[in-house]
Amino acid sequence: MILVALAILASTVVGVAAEHRWRAGAVAFSKRLIEVMVWCLLPFITLFVVARLHLGGGVGFGIVLGYAELAIVGALAYVLGTKVLRLPRPSTGALILTVILANTGYLGIPLNAALLGHDALAPAIAWDTLVSQVMLYLVGFAVGATFGTEAGGSPRERLRTFLTRNPVLWALLVGLALPDRAVPDALYDTAKFAAAYALLPLGFFILGVNLMGEREQGTLRFPPPLTPAVGTSLVLRMAAAPALMAGLSALTTSVPDAYLVQAAMASGINSLVVGHLYGLDLRLAAAAIAWSTTLVVVAALALAPFV
Repeated sequence: MILVALAILASTVVGVAAEHRWRAGAVAFSKRLIEVMVWCLLPFITLFVVARLHLGGGVGFGIVLGYAELAIVGALAYVLGTKVLRLPRPSTGALILTVILANTGYLGIPLNAALLGHDALAPAIAWDTLVSQVMLYLVGFAVGATFGTEAGGSPRERLRTFLTRNPVLWALLVGLALPDRAVPDALYDTAKFAAAYALLPLGFFILGVNLMGEREQGTLRFPPPLTPAVGTSLVLRMAAAPALMAGLSALTTSVPDAYLVQAAMASGINSLVVGHLYGLDLRLAAAAIAWSTTLVVVAALALAPFV
Protein backbone atom coordinates (compact mmCIF):
# COMPACT_ATOMS: atom_id res chain seq x y z
CA MET A 1 0.00 0.00 0.00
CA ILE A 2 2.88 2.36 0.78
CA LEU A 3 4.40 1.68 -2.66
CA VAL A 4 1.07 2.41 -4.35
CA ALA A 5 0.76 5.68 -2.40
CA LEU A 6 4.31 6.68 -3.32
CA ALA A 7 3.69 5.90 -7.00
CA ILE A 8 0.53 8.02 -6.98
CA LEU A 9 2.30 10.92 -5.28
CA ALA A 10 5.38 10.78 -7.51
CA SER A 11 3.37 10.61 -10.75
CA THR A 12 1.14 13.50 -9.72
CA VAL A 13 4.10 15.65 -8.66
CA VAL A 14 5.83 15.01 -12.00
CA GLY A 15 2.68 16.14 -13.81
CA VAL A 16 2.44 19.27 -11.68
CA ALA A 17 6.12 20.08 -12.24
CA ALA A 18 5.85 19.50 -15.99
CA GLU A 19 2.92 21.91 -16.32
CA HIS A 20 4.68 24.48 -14.15
CA ARG A 21 7.82 24.27 -16.31
CA TRP A 22 6.39 23.92 -19.80
CA ARG A 23 2.77 25.14 -19.41
CA ALA A 24 1.12 24.77 -22.83
CA GLY A 25 3.61 22.11 -23.91
CA ALA A 26 2.78 19.92 -20.92
CA VAL A 27 -0.97 20.36 -21.50
CA ALA A 28 -0.58 19.41 -25.15
CA PHE A 29 1.53 16.39 -24.20
CA SER A 30 -1.04 15.21 -21.64
CA LYS A 31 -3.78 15.46 -24.28
CA ARG A 32 -1.68 13.44 -26.70
CA LEU A 33 -1.00 10.93 -23.93
CA ILE A 34 -4.74 10.50 -23.36
CA GLU A 35 -5.22 9.88 -27.07
CA VAL A 36 -2.51 7.19 -27.01
CA MET A 37 -4.14 5.57 -23.96
CA VAL A 38 -7.62 5.60 -25.50
CA TRP A 39 -6.69 4.47 -29.00
CA CYS A 40 -3.71 2.18 -28.32
CA LEU A 41 -2.90 1.17 -24.76
CA LEU A 42 -6.39 0.56 -23.32
CA PRO A 43 -7.72 -1.38 -26.35
CA PHE A 44 -4.55 -3.52 -26.37
CA ILE A 45 -4.88 -4.33 -22.66
CA THR A 46 -8.61 -4.97 -22.90
CA LEU A 47 -8.43 -7.20 -25.95
CA PHE A 48 -5.78 -9.59 -24.70
CA VAL A 49 -6.71 -9.67 -21.00
CA VAL A 50 -10.46 -10.14 -21.59
CA ALA A 51 -9.77 -12.94 -24.08
CA ARG A 52 -8.26 -14.94 -21.20
CA LEU A 53 -10.96 -13.95 -18.70
CA HIS A 54 -13.18 -16.72 -17.32
CA LEU A 55 -16.55 -15.30 -16.31
CA GLY A 56 -17.63 -18.33 -14.33
CA GLY A 57 -16.70 -19.29 -10.82
CA GLY A 58 -19.69 -17.91 -8.97
CA VAL A 59 -18.73 -14.26 -8.53
CA GLY A 60 -22.06 -13.88 -6.83
CA PHE A 61 -25.19 -11.79 -6.68
CA GLY A 62 -23.09 -8.96 -5.27
CA ILE A 63 -22.04 -8.01 -8.82
CA VAL A 64 -25.70 -7.31 -9.62
CA LEU A 65 -25.98 -5.23 -6.46
CA GLY A 66 -22.93 -3.29 -7.62
CA TYR A 67 -24.69 -2.27 -10.81
CA ALA A 68 -27.77 -1.34 -8.80
CA GLU A 69 -25.93 0.96 -6.39
CA LEU A 70 -24.01 2.63 -9.23
CA ALA A 71 -27.26 3.23 -11.10
CA ILE A 72 -28.74 4.89 -8.02
CA VAL A 73 -25.77 7.15 -7.23
CA GLY A 74 -25.43 8.00 -10.92
CA ALA A 75 -29.08 9.05 -11.06
CA LEU A 76 -28.61 11.09 -7.87
CA ALA A 77 -25.59 12.81 -9.42
CA TYR A 78 -27.69 13.75 -12.45
CA VAL A 79 -30.58 15.09 -10.36
CA LEU A 80 -28.33 17.05 -7.99
CA GLY A 81 -26.20 18.38 -10.81
CA THR A 82 -29.10 19.59 -12.92
CA LYS A 83 -31.81 20.50 -10.38
CA VAL A 84 -29.87 21.59 -7.28
CA LEU A 85 -26.43 22.75 -8.40
CA ARG A 86 -27.69 23.75 -11.86
CA LEU A 87 -24.41 22.83 -13.49
CA PRO A 88 -23.83 23.21 -17.23
CA ARG A 89 -23.99 19.99 -19.23
CA PRO A 90 -20.20 19.37 -19.36
CA SER A 91 -19.99 19.76 -15.57
CA THR A 92 -23.00 17.52 -14.99
CA GLY A 93 -21.41 14.84 -17.14
CA ALA A 94 -18.13 15.15 -15.23
CA LEU A 95 -19.98 14.89 -11.92
CA ILE A 96 -21.76 11.72 -13.02
CA LEU A 97 -18.49 10.17 -14.23
CA THR A 98 -16.64 10.83 -10.97
CA VAL A 99 -19.47 9.10 -9.12
CA ILE A 100 -19.97 6.00 -11.29
CA LEU A 101 -16.32 5.40 -12.29
CA ALA A 102 -14.17 4.27 -9.37
CA ASN A 103 -10.48 3.42 -9.10
CA THR A 104 -11.11 -0.23 -8.19
CA GLY A 105 -8.15 -1.54 -10.16
CA TYR A 106 -4.88 0.27 -9.47
CA LEU A 107 -6.00 1.44 -6.03
CA GLY A 108 -8.81 -0.90 -4.99
CA ILE A 109 -7.14 -4.25 -5.64
CA PRO A 110 -3.90 -3.57 -3.68
CA LEU A 111 -5.88 -1.85 -0.92
CA ASN A 112 -8.11 -4.91 -0.50
CA ALA A 113 -5.05 -7.13 -0.29
CA ALA A 114 -3.45 -4.85 2.30
CA LEU A 115 -6.56 -4.48 4.48
CA LEU A 116 -8.36 -7.81 4.06
CA GLY A 117 -5.63 -10.25 3.05
CA HIS A 118 -4.90 -12.43 0.04
CA ASP A 119 -8.37 -14.04 0.06
CA ALA A 120 -9.88 -10.66 -0.85
CA LEU A 121 -8.04 -10.51 -4.17
CA ALA A 122 -10.39 -12.76 -6.14
CA PRO A 123 -13.61 -10.85 -5.33
CA ALA A 124 -11.78 -7.52 -5.71
CA ILE A 125 -10.59 -8.47 -9.21
CA ALA A 126 -14.06 -9.79 -10.10
CA TRP A 127 -15.62 -6.45 -9.12
CA ASP A 128 -13.04 -4.46 -11.08
CA THR A 129 -13.47 -6.60 -14.19
CA LEU A 130 -17.22 -7.19 -14.22
CA VAL A 131 -18.45 -3.91 -12.71
CA SER A 132 -15.93 -1.10 -13.09
CA GLN A 133 -14.63 -1.98 -16.54
CA VAL A 134 -18.09 -2.54 -17.98
CA MET A 135 -19.28 0.74 -16.45
CA LEU A 136 -16.39 2.54 -18.14
CA TYR A 137 -16.73 1.05 -21.62
CA LEU A 138 -20.52 1.23 -21.80
CA VAL A 139 -21.96 3.77 -19.36
CA GLY A 140 -18.93 6.06 -18.94
CA PHE A 141 -18.41 6.63 -22.64
CA ALA A 142 -22.17 6.99 -23.12
CA VAL A 143 -22.27 9.75 -20.46
CA GLY A 144 -19.41 11.51 -22.25
CA ALA A 145 -21.23 11.32 -25.57
CA THR A 146 -24.46 12.58 -23.97
CA PHE A 147 -23.11 15.55 -22.01
CA GLY A 148 -19.89 16.49 -23.82
CA THR A 149 -19.38 19.59 -25.96
CA GLU A 150 -17.47 17.64 -28.61
CA ALA A 151 -20.00 14.89 -29.25
CA GLY A 152 -22.41 16.58 -31.66
CA GLY A 153 -25.79 18.22 -31.23
CA SER A 154 -28.45 15.70 -32.23
CA PRO A 155 -29.05 12.32 -30.57
CA ARG A 156 -27.93 10.60 -33.78
CA GLU A 157 -24.64 12.52 -33.81
CA ARG A 158 -24.04 11.72 -30.14
CA LEU A 159 -24.73 8.02 -30.73
CA ARG A 160 -22.32 8.02 -33.66
CA THR A 161 -19.70 9.74 -31.52
CA PHE A 162 -20.17 7.16 -28.76
CA LEU A 163 -19.59 4.32 -31.22
CA THR A 164 -16.70 5.90 -33.13
CA ARG A 165 -14.77 7.30 -30.14
CA ASN A 166 -15.00 4.21 -28.00
CA PRO A 167 -12.30 1.84 -29.29
CA VAL A 168 -12.11 0.07 -25.94
CA LEU A 169 -15.71 -1.12 -26.33
CA TRP A 170 -14.87 -2.81 -29.62
CA ALA A 171 -11.74 -4.32 -28.11
CA LEU A 172 -13.89 -5.68 -25.26
CA LEU A 173 -16.34 -7.30 -27.67
CA VAL A 174 -13.55 -8.83 -29.75
CA GLY A 175 -11.80 -10.06 -26.61
CA LEU A 176 -14.96 -11.76 -25.38
CA ALA A 177 -15.38 -13.46 -28.74
CA LEU A 178 -11.81 -14.75 -28.98
CA PRO A 179 -11.02 -18.21 -27.60
CA ASP A 180 -8.22 -18.55 -25.05
CA ARG A 181 -5.95 -20.35 -27.48
CA ALA A 182 -6.07 -17.42 -29.93
CA VAL A 183 -4.05 -15.22 -27.56
CA PRO A 184 -0.30 -15.97 -27.35
CA ASP A 185 1.16 -16.00 -23.85
CA ALA A 186 3.57 -13.21 -24.78
CA LEU A 187 0.76 -10.82 -25.71
CA TYR A 188 -1.26 -11.74 -22.63
CA ASP A 189 1.73 -11.22 -20.33
CA THR A 190 2.57 -7.89 -22.01
CA ALA A 191 -1.02 -6.69 -21.59
CA LYS A 192 -1.03 -7.63 -17.91
CA PHE A 193 2.32 -5.89 -17.39
CA ALA A 194 1.02 -2.71 -19.05
CA ALA A 195 -2.13 -2.77 -16.93
CA ALA A 196 -0.19 -3.26 -13.71
CA TYR A 197 2.68 -0.84 -14.25
CA ALA A 198 1.85 1.68 -17.00
CA LEU A 199 -1.67 2.99 -16.46
CA LEU A 200 -1.28 4.23 -12.87
CA PRO A 201 1.73 6.54 -13.45
CA LEU A 202 0.37 7.77 -16.76
CA GLY A 203 -3.03 8.48 -15.27
CA PHE A 204 -1.76 10.38 -12.25
CA PHE A 205 0.72 12.32 -14.41
CA ILE A 206 -2.29 13.52 -16.41
CA LEU A 207 -4.05 14.35 -13.14
CA GLY A 208 -1.07 16.45 -12.03
CA VAL A 209 -1.10 18.45 -15.25
CA ASN A 210 -4.83 19.10 -14.90
CA LEU A 211 -4.51 20.05 -11.24
CA MET A 212 -1.97 22.69 -12.18
CA GLY A 213 -4.70 24.29 -14.26
CA GLU A 214 -6.39 25.18 -10.97
CA ARG A 215 -3.74 27.75 -10.12
CA GLU A 216 -4.44 31.46 -9.88
CA GLN A 217 -1.81 33.96 -10.97
CA GLY A 218 0.78 31.19 -11.25
CA THR A 219 0.20 29.72 -7.77
CA LEU A 220 -0.95 26.13 -7.51
CA ARG A 221 -3.98 25.56 -5.35
CA PHE A 222 -3.64 22.24 -3.60
CA PRO A 223 -5.78 20.76 -2.41
CA PRO A 224 -7.97 21.93 -5.29
CA PRO A 225 -11.06 23.99 -4.44
CA LEU A 226 -13.71 22.00 -2.57
CA THR A 227 -16.65 23.37 -4.55
CA PRO A 228 -20.26 22.24 -4.01
CA ALA A 229 -19.96 20.04 -7.10
CA VAL A 230 -16.76 18.40 -5.83
CA GLY A 231 -18.31 17.95 -2.38
CA THR A 232 -21.37 16.32 -3.97
CA SER A 233 -19.12 13.93 -5.88
CA LEU A 234 -17.24 12.97 -2.70
CA VAL A 235 -20.42 12.31 -0.72
CA LEU A 236 -21.99 10.19 -3.45
CA ARG A 237 -18.80 8.27 -4.36
CA MET A 238 -17.37 7.61 -0.91
CA ALA A 239 -20.40 7.65 1.40
CA ALA A 240 -23.62 7.00 -0.51
CA ALA A 241 -22.21 4.26 -2.78
CA PRO A 242 -20.80 2.00 -0.02
CA ALA A 243 -23.82 2.71 2.20
CA LEU A 244 -26.15 1.62 -0.59
CA MET A 245 -24.05 -1.48 -1.22
CA ALA A 246 -24.16 -2.39 2.46
CA GLY A 247 -27.90 -1.75 2.63
CA LEU A 248 -28.71 -3.76 -0.48
CA SER A 249 -26.54 -6.58 0.84
CA ALA A 250 -28.35 -6.55 4.18
CA LEU A 251 -31.72 -6.71 2.42
CA THR A 252 -30.82 -9.49 0.00
CA THR A 253 -27.69 -11.57 0.52
CA SER A 254 -24.33 -11.22 2.17
CA VAL A 255 -21.50 -10.08 -0.11
CA PRO A 256 -17.70 -10.32 0.31
CA ASP A 257 -16.12 -7.54 2.33
CA ALA A 258 -14.01 -6.74 -0.72
CA TYR A 259 -17.16 -5.62 -2.55
CA LEU A 260 -17.86 -3.03 0.15
CA VAL A 261 -14.30 -1.74 -0.06
CA GLN A 262 -14.50 -1.52 -3.85
CA ALA A 263 -17.81 0.33 -3.60
CA ALA A 264 -16.06 3.00 -1.51
CA MET A 265 -13.09 3.54 -3.83
CA ALA A 266 -11.94 6.95 -5.03
CA SER A 267 -13.06 8.41 -8.35
CA GLY A 268 -11.26 6.82 -11.28
CA ILE A 269 -8.63 8.47 -13.47
CA ASN A 270 -10.68 7.33 -16.45
CA SER A 271 -13.06 10.22 -15.73
CA LEU A 272 -10.34 12.48 -17.15
CA VAL A 273 -9.85 10.22 -20.16
CA VAL A 274 -13.54 10.22 -21.06
CA GLY A 275 -13.85 13.92 -20.22
CA HIS A 276 -11.04 14.85 -22.58
CA LEU A 277 -12.37 12.66 -25.36
CA TYR A 278 -15.88 14.15 -25.33
CA GLY A 279 -15.40 17.66 -23.92
CA LEU A 280 -16.48 17.53 -20.26
CA ASP A 281 -15.41 19.66 -17.27
CA LEU A 282 -11.86 18.43 -16.64
CA ARG A 283 -11.29 20.74 -13.66
CA LEU A 284 -14.23 19.27 -11.78
CA ALA A 285 -13.10 15.73 -12.63
CA ALA A 286 -9.48 16.41 -11.60
CA ALA A 287 -10.52 17.99 -8.28
CA ALA A 288 -12.86 15.10 -7.41
CA ILE A 289 -10.18 12.52 -8.27
CA ALA A 290 -7.53 14.36 -6.22
CA TRP A 291 -9.72 14.78 -3.13
CA SER A 292 -11.16 11.25 -3.17
CA THR A 293 -7.79 9.58 -3.84
CA THR A 294 -6.17 11.54 -1.01
CA LEU A 295 -8.93 10.58 1.42
CA VAL A 296 -8.81 6.89 0.48
CA VAL A 297 -5.01 6.63 0.66
CA VAL A 298 -4.84 8.46 4.02
CA ALA A 299 -7.62 6.27 5.46
CA ALA A 300 -5.96 3.09 4.16
CA LEU A 301 -2.57 4.02 5.61
CA ALA A 302 -4.22 4.83 8.94
CA LEU A 303 -6.17 1.55 9.07
CA ALA A 304 -3.40 -0.75 7.79
CA PRO A 305 -1.67 -1.25 11.21
CA PHE A 306 -4.95 -2.37 12.80
CA VAL A 307 -6.09 -5.01 10.29
